Amino acid sequence: MLKTVLNSFHREAGARLVEYAGWEMPLFYSPGATEEHRIVRRSAGLFDVSHMGRFRIQGPGSEAFLDRMITSSVKALEPGESGYGILLKEDGGIIDDIFLYRTGNEDFTLVVNASNLNKDWDWLNHFAGEYDLALSDESSETSLFALQGPSVIPVLEKLTGLALDKEWARFAVMDLTLEDIPFMAGRTGYTGEDGVEIFVANNRALELWNVILKSFSEHCEISPCGLACRDSLRFEPGFPLYGHELNEEILPPEALLKWACDLKGDFIGKEAVQALLEKGLEKKLITLSLTEKGVPREGYEVLSVEGDVIGTVVSGLYAPTVDKYCANAFVPPAFTKPGTELQVSLRGRVKKAVVEKRPLYRPSYR
Repeated sequence: MLKTVLNSFHREAGARLVEYAGWEMPLFYSPGATEEHRIVRRSAGLFDVSHMGRFRIQGPGSEAFLDRMITSSVKALEPGESGYGILLKEDGGIIDDIFLYRTGNEDFTLVVNASNLNKDWDWLNHFAGEYDLALSDESSETSLFALQGPSVIPVLEKLTGLALDKEWARFAVMDLTLEDIPFMAGRTGYTGEDGVEIFVANNRALELWNVILKSFSEHCEISPCGLACRDSLRFEPGFPLYGHELNEEILPPEALLKWACDLKGDFIGKEAVQALLEKGLEKKLITLSLTEKGVPREGYEVLSVEGDVIGTVVSGLYAPTVDKYCANAFVPPAFTKPGTELQVSLRGRVKKAVVEKRPLYRPSYR
């Protein structure tokens, strides 16, 4: 398995390590996944997400290229801004969901999911030759952290002496320094909390990680966090995870991501998205909760109250903030209204459920 620069820390900290997308990654540390989730919601958590891919796109043709490849409007991003988007096949199927950082007029960093890195790289290179640009994979040169929680910006203000909350807009990018360690940070994240994602050179990554944990602990509660609570944290505010809510058989409107498609643009897959919207959706993503004891797992059947199979669970877990066992599933539009009663078959044991209003947790920065 591949290992991040922080692997020695994870081992020494007693993390439970698991294989994820070919990487050895921490699932949780000594507090456990539920407590790590709660620490992020009330204070601050630090995640190693260096397994994710980082592509650099530079040159005069970079904006036009990315506007063609990504569903959201790249030209609308100013240098120093970032945004969410999707890579689509011609038939509208989702290749990956991505985050794009515009660091200059002709300079971009594209963050992709670890499980899709090679697929994304091949897809981008298939079209890159038509444009005047340089495309490089910097995944092995840098480390990526996610520092998330309501205490993050206030503590960073104390550590840097900068008025970050006023001067640093959500989704903006800044160059910062902690104890003489330089790094690039975006006021971004995937937990539903305010915070930052940090890009740092590998040779300073472990040092910066330890500096953050030590310096933050002097001002607030902080814990290293693993993949398990990252999943529950993204689930509650309704953020999709590739391989669950997203795949090549799902189109953005079905996954409630029409908002991430600039239909005035000319991205690959646009015609298929428009055709689906004109035809009407046959399936749509919902969040449900069980009203009887049980854990809804991925792959379990979703039933109408009459007992007809209408869908399948794509994500299922305990949501600590709302204290419910919940799931995401795709069902026909007629079953998507909040309050609709459904059922979930837990390996033959049918449990009552109800469609929830999304999101379960409203992001703190909204």
